[in-house]
Amino acid sequence: MTQLANDRFEIPQELQSGMRSMAESGFRQAREAFEKWLSTAEAAAGSMEERSETMRAGARDIGAKAFGYAEANVQASLDHVEQLVHAKDVSEVMRLHSAYVQAQMRALSEQASEIGQAVSRAAIDATRVRH
Repeated sequence: MTQLANDRFEIPQELQSGMRSMAESGFRQAREAFEKWLSTAEAAAGSMEERSETMRAGARDIGAKAFGYAEANVQASLDHVEQLVHAKDVSEVMRLHSAYVQAQMRALSEQASEIGQAVSRAAIDATRVRH
């Protein structure tokens, strides 16, 4: 391979540092948002468990959903890192990162909505049992 060909695929160190910093920041923000969401869901599940067996079933459903979402989100992160490792240039890294962030934000929104619906169903079920 000629020196010119090598130069075309080499990413300057400053750009690598900037990209790495941006990726770490985005990942850190996504992780913090997910952890906060998971903590809230777990707290909701914990308080619901005190109501009744009906609520315990709802809490188990919510817990199962939360752990399923956690697994899916970790897998998405690992897939993203693997794609970044194989990126050919900076524009591909940027495209991959943008697509990943957008997909994760959609996924977190859908997950929060589904957990909210599960919490509502469990609360309605508990209300029916109490009356």
